[in-house]
Amino acid sequence: MAIPVETFFLSPDAEGTLQAQIRQMIAGGILSGRFRKGEKLPSSRKLAAHLGVSRITVTLALTELQASDYLQSRDRSGYYVSENAPEPPAFSDPAPRRETIDWARALGRRYSEGDTPEKPLDWARYPYPFIYGQTDPALFDHANWRHCALRALGARDFHALSADHYDRDDPKLVEFIARHILPRRGILAQPSEILITMGAQNALWLAAQVLLTQRRTAVIENPCYHALRDILNQARCALVPVDVDRDGLPPEALPDRADVIFTTPSHQAPTNATMPLVRRHALLRAAAAREALIVEDDYEFEMSFLRPPLPALKSLDTEGRVIYVGSFSKSIFPGLRLGYLVGSRAFISEARALRASVLRHPPGLMQRTAAYFLSLGHYDSLIRRMARVLARRREVMEAALAREGLEIAGRGVFGGSSIWMQAPDGVDTAVRDTGLRAQGVLIEPGAPFFHAAARPRNFYRLAYSSISDERIPEGIARLARELARNA
Repeated sequence: MAIPVETFFLSPDAEGTLQAQIRQMIAGGILSGRFRKGEKLPSSRKLAAHLGVSRITVTLALTELQASDYLQSRDRSGYYVSENAPEPPAFSDPAPRRETIDWARALGRRYSEGDTPEKPLDWARYPYPFIYGQTDPALFDHANWRHCALRALGARDFHALSADHYDRDDPKLVEFIARHILPRRGILAQPSEILITMGAQNALWLAAQVLLTQRRTAVIENPCYHALRDILNQARCALVPVDVDRDGLPPEALPDRADVIFTTPSHQAPTNATMPLVRRHALLRAAAAREALIVEDDYEFEMSFLRPPLPALKSLDTEGRVIYVGSFSKSIFPGLRLGYLVGSRAFISEARALRASVLRHPPGLMQRTAAYFLSLGHYDSLIRRMARVLARRREVMEAALAREGLEIAGRGVFGGSSIWMQAPDGVDTAVRDTGLRAQGVLIEPGAPFFHAAARPRNFYRLAYSSISDERIPEGIARLARELARNA
């Protein structure tokens, strides 16, 4: 790899001869780690022209650095950073500097101090990863995804992936969502009522920014998706948590004042409760009585492998009151970062304008690749394969939990990819998580999902989307032993 000539510059405050300054500049780049071993320096001619000095001055500096083993010369190829050059210090040990900014006052800490926990990036190295939301590489259709990506990179689709479409989305992807994805949930929508987002979380953020102010009230489920609570706290609206029951959000418990109601009726996050049809109609009536809007996060409807899911809340809405959030994160892979918002034209127009001011539109290449993957039937094949595998894993999981006597607090009626669990009273699952990791077991402690200051500490979530069924029994056995220890 060649080092760009633009990265070399002489400081106007430097002392010594030009030759000494050049030696110091190059040696400093090596010692700081900017120039790596084996990288090629620009030619002496280019470097001299760039620095505005004579070529002989540069050549003498390079020759001396070679003598000091900072550089090595290769015949008819030029100078390279020597393999014997001094090792740069670790980046974790930066040079000391004196900062005069009061960052606590300047920042306000609106974004970095939320409830969303950090999940281990190296989860795949654990033998028993009961971790939610990750992709099992054994299930994914790598070959056909690669084929779709190559097709999207072709000359015929060059405009779709390379152009700045301002606030527009890929029409092929929008059309497939409108004609194939949404009708499965009973939803009919025009392209002008659909907006592509950078995943479901981005969709929730757009909805919160458009609909809420400091003078408006948002209702959330308790427990709920912790990232949603962080988003709403950042919006600085009034926030009212409503405890869910075995059927999800109870309409009769809604406060008298509610501007926007956030709910997960198909698979309540994280308890997996499914809202019955009667309650869905009751929730729509309660929202209408309060002149409130509803944001429906239907994050896992494709994972309904036990029986067909109930119609989406949006499909029952006759007033344009419901804004629907969908995502391909669970069904394709989370790193794709593609989701969508469905709502009335006025709402989508405003959300589109906000999105355009932040990121214009999601990358055209990813949209077109996803459009091909969906339209060529690979998506449906993937969903069917995942449904068969997840059904088997859930069966193995429930049998292992029953055998070990662990208490299930909530499971999806139609399927899903996780089970909500409750440990004995007095057990802090966040503390036990540390001990479990030492045994190769990953779980998701439940406290961050709750709103109250005195949060329950004995809940946790077990996912089976990223662990093979043959590993589940031993992982559950290790979990049971850890929970029983000094319980």
